[in-house]
Amino acid sequence: MSMRCLLILLIVGMLPIANLHATQSSQVTASHAWIRLLPANLPASGYVNLHNAGASAATLVSAHSAVYASVMLHQSSMDAHGMNNMTAVAQMSIPAHGSASLAPAGYHLMLGQPSHPLKPGDTVDITLDFADGSQLPVSFLLRPANAADPE
Repeated sequence: MSMRCLLILLIVGMLPIANLHATQSSQVTASHAWIRLLPANLPASGYVNLHNAGASAATLVSAHSAVYASVMLHQSSMDAHGMNNMTAVAQMSIPAHGSASLAPAGYHLMLGQPSHPLKPGDTVDITLDFADGSQLPVSFLLRPANAADPE
């Protein structure tokens, strides 16, 4: 067998191993990232669409920002009596070859204690943390309190 054939077999044999080392964040892309900015230093809400191009689910476990002292993953839901509830959650799954959204009335980031005054039109960098330890930095656009989901 020639050296070239051996090299090709070696490279082809290593491809599955290389795919095993892909991080969750490298498989996920973010779009339409925005923050609903509320008045009087009330906690803001962060929203983003996440798409996972990978062959396995990615798990978002937390987020952090240099601008906000507190960044927590929450989920809003409605109970049997029509009351809205909001609870902190430990994680959110993004299915393989699928999408998940942080959106009004669903999963979202609760953002508290900004380090400086913010206004609509500003951008804030937030880093999304995944279960495998990888991270995805995302730039979020600040929008006013009456803003609707931009889709």
